[in-house]
Amino acid sequence: MPHVSTSLLRRLSLASMIANIGLVVTGAAVRLTGSGLGCPTWPKCTDASYTTTREMGVHGVIEFGNRLLGIVLGLIALATFIAALMHKPRRRSLILLSLAAGLGIPGQGVIGGITVLTDLNPWVVGLHFLLSMVLITATWALWQRTKEGDAPTRPLVARPLRHLTILTALVSAAVIVVGVIVTGSGPHAGDENAKRNGLDPTNISQIHADLVFLLIGLSAALWFALRAANAPAAAIRAAGVFVVVELSQGLIGFVQYFTHLPVVLVAAHMLGACLVWVATLNTLWRLRDRPALTQPEPAPATTAEQAAPTPVA
Repeated sequence: MPHVSTSLLRRLSLASMIANIGLVVTGAAVRLTGSGLGCPTWPKCTDASYTTTREMGVHGVIEFGNRLLGIVLGLIALATFIAALMHKPRRRSLILLSLAAGLGIPGQGVIGGITVLTDLNPWVVGLHFLLSMVLITATWALWQRTKEGDAPTRPLVARPLRHLTILTALVSAAVIVVGVIVTGSGPHAGDENAKRNGLDPTNISQIHADLVFLLIGLSAALWFALRAANAPAAAIRAAGVFVVVELSQGLIGFVQYFTHLPVVLVAAHMLGACLVWVATLNTLWRLRDRPALTQPEPAPATTAEQAAPTPVA
């Protein structure tokens, strides 16, 4: 049976992660252009057609395009899973991660269908986004694991720093979850007749902003602490990138709030949410190490084997 190289599996896993981020961005385009019901049924686009029709206009094209990207994402996930199965040596961790990433794609399709059938219920739409974050996590882990072996991980910093990093990651996750709730209370519903979650946008936005301030404070403290502890350069650099990404995302968030949520900035903010989470994962990952996978070396010949005469044909 032919085998797949590590470099090919690595490229496929990276492509899968990028495609999952792309699905978030195109999903934002669907909602922000009011195309959430551009295809009013599921799994068909209309009662009579699986594809958009001319009568459905640009909204149908945008919604159908997002569905097509989901199919492309599924094909990439399938190729990644097959590559993990054909990789030599076969590694259980890579197979399980690629399988998890692949199973999330039909899950997205089901949630997307429920979203349409419930007329863009904001809680279901939010679940759609959160599942994307889970899939980004799985594909990020798969991409990183292709560079490592299967030995136990080795911590690179002291336990208090690891605890601070975990706390920072939990706050980062809370920022994203509350951000989803803020979105569900705002004006961009995906369709002019879609309901919102009924929460006060000002109050929930204030909670979101408070969590953002807490996250920035924790991540800045983490960066200074890693520097003071002479942590590995990769860990310090990851924490620094994390702070920069957060500050950029926070700036976009405040500008969009005070400019009454222009669609371009809202789309940039959703992309930024994905990048914040990737930066969070990157920071967590750089605080531990695992030896790279190496091929076993041939056993050295014994003294008796070295002394034995070479047989003559």
